[in-house]
Amino acid sequence: MRGRKPVPTVLKLINGNPGKRPLNRNEPKPVTAIPTCPAHLSPTGKAEWKRLARYLHDLGIISELDRAALAAYCQAYGRWVEAERKLKETPTLLRTPAGYVQPSPWLAISNKNLELMHKFMSELGLSPVSRSRVVTRSIGPKPWETAADEDDEFFA
Repeated sequence: MRGRKPVPTVLKLINGNPGKRPLNRNEPKPVTAIPTCPAHLSPTGKAEWKRLARYLHDLGIISELDRAALAAYCQAYGRWVEAERKLKETPTLLRTPAGYVQPSPWLAISNKNLELMHKFMSELGLSPVSRSRVVTRSIGPKPWETAADEDDEFFA
């Protein structure tokens, strides 16, 4: 798809619909839930699943529909960790039987999985930039809000 990613209707409403384009009133609103961890994930991927799933649920940004995206991220994470471990054991540059020097295949695996992780991180709101674009369920007072803000004319 070309151009910018569509902005969720909730964000448009919060921002006052600056583009004044029609709102999608039929946008799906899945129930937040922690999806079950797929059995095919590597042990490192399962550990990452357990670490992330609760956080994403508490923020209200994950549902059963997001199972595949989270699984793909966790599997890429597991492969990246494995490749990084192998890179510690082997040199980054290898000499071929013909005498040429080439990068380790583990380096390519690591870099490819970092790219995949980055894509899924932005989709799931796991990076600082993508989190600024995600609307979450309120789970307590925000650290930047104080009682004094309520008296301030800019916060009225």
